[in-house]
Amino acid sequence: MQITVVVCVAPRETREWMLDLPHGASVADALRAIGAAPLPSPAPAGAAEMTEMGAPFVGVWGRAAALDAPLQRGDRVEVYRPLKVDPKVARRERFARQGARSTGLFARQRPGGKSGY
Repeated sequence: MQITVVVCVAPRETREWMLDLPHGASVADALRAIGAAPLPSPAPAGAAEMTEMGAPFVGVWGRAAALDAPLQRGDRVEVYRPLKVDPKVARRERFARQGARSTGLFARQRPGGKSGY
């Protein structure tokens, strides 16, 4: 069965492999076939932060997948990079930096209008 493996190696840079694997192959088998050591079950350093932020290490078609998950014909296995910053924290910091008057509803306020309208 044909499987696609995509690895994000850097921001905006991915590598893609098309593999022919036997039926019943798992995500770990696909990673072994491209020469990548499968991620260990206990998370490596920095994995706790990444998992807390909601980003899985490996997914199939954008959904988190375990290494022992069976693959089907035409699946796309994706290996993700860890997030450097929690998106919620980044948004809060950006809002604090820009100030309440220059974002969201308050960005285009009529002269003399009430705040929030």
